[in-house]
Amino acid sequence: QVQLVESGGGSVQAGGSLRLSCVVSGETARSYTMGWFRQAPGKEREGVAIIYTGGGSGDYTDSVKGRFTISQGNAKNSLYLQMDSLKPEDTALYYCAAEPGGVAPMQTFDDASYSYWGQGTQVTVSS
Repeated sequence: QVQLVESGGGSVQAGGSLRLSCVVSGETARSYTMGWFRQAPGKEREGVAIIYTGGGSGDYTDSVKGRFTISQGNAKNSLYLQMDSLKPEDTALYYCAAEPGGVAPMQTFDDASYSYWGQGTQVTVSS
């Protein structure tokens, strides 16, 4: 089985930065589609950034393009989300997610496409 644990959340003022980390354990040799999702109170969970292990550039939701960067550690047992120029609208509980193999391109930002989830790390951005 695969387990994911997020860390790095916290409180920051608008314009600040945070770096989220996701540690992956129990992974197999197969490739994964991995990503970051977030959910704010009263809102649906949305995909933020997606990356493919074994190669591939990151994909981002429009609201974070140019501000967030998704990446993997060289051992591929960790996933990161560098968040710069944070806005109050970024306040949410952020989740790391993984799906063995590939996900259809049009479904990569659908949370139903992912089998494994972390418990989340809170990001709060004040104005």
